[in-house]
Amino acid sequence: MKRLLTTASLAALLGAAPLAMGAPESDEEKLGYSLGVTLGQSIQQDVENLDVDAFTQAIQDVFAGDDLEMSDEEMAEALMTFQQQAAAARQAEAEAAAEANRAEGEAYLAENAEREGVETTDSGLQYRELASGDGATPGAQDSVEVHYEGTLIDGTVFDSSYARGNPVSFRVDQVIEGWQEALQLMSVGDTWEIVIPHELAYGAQGQGPIGPYETLTFKVELLGINDAQASSGDSADEASAEESVDDGAEDAVDDSQASE
Repeated sequence: MKRLLTTASLAALLGAAPLAMGAPESDEEKLGYSLGVTLGQSIQQDVENLDVDAFTQAIQDVFAGDDLEMSDEEMAEALMTFQQQAAAARQAEAEAAAEANRAEGEAYLAENAEREGVETTDSGLQYRELASGDGATPGAQDSVEVHYEGTLIDGTVFDSSYARGNPVSFRVDQVIEGWQEALQLMSVGDTWEIVIPHELAYGAQGQGPIGPYETLTFKVELLGINDAQASSGDSADEASAEESVDDGAEDAVDDSQASE
């Protein structure tokens, strides 16, 4: 890289004002400007309050072979301090977002509970019947076939078997707690809207596009209960379920750590 940096390209890289070079014309100027933009944009993404003068001076000192104004130990300490501060800022931002998710979810649940037709269980799960069936009700170890669409409370769709064009099959006890409870209350042929508080979903950890403490809503259509062989977990059904898990928010399959 050093061999590529001519005097002109280094000046462009540093944004040296005295040149006032305007639009780059020569290959060397274009290379220097391109390197400057690439480096500048990369650093700008990570460092909000960079002292550009100090940054420029450091590069000039390196390429001129001048003595550096800081020791290796001082520079290492400065970089470590920056990294620690950046990590703390990211953590604070994540915690603030998580608390916002929690508060917004609680408000949504309280409002939804007042809607006509909404039932709230002892666990906090909410459901509303959209269509009624008269089939059997699955148990925890049954394999079921469902169509569903999952959304955040702002309406963002994060996963949908309808969009993929295929229903999915899985054992009832292999999905998040909110789904387990709802499915064991439904009859084959039912279509429900369910609202799942974070405690019964992915909790503090979140999952993919689902943030920490997110309340989730689902439209769930219980199409059927699979036969005993499927319920025991034959390999074909398990492989199909694993493929669907890779899409969206992993088809609401339970991550035991996420719901802690």
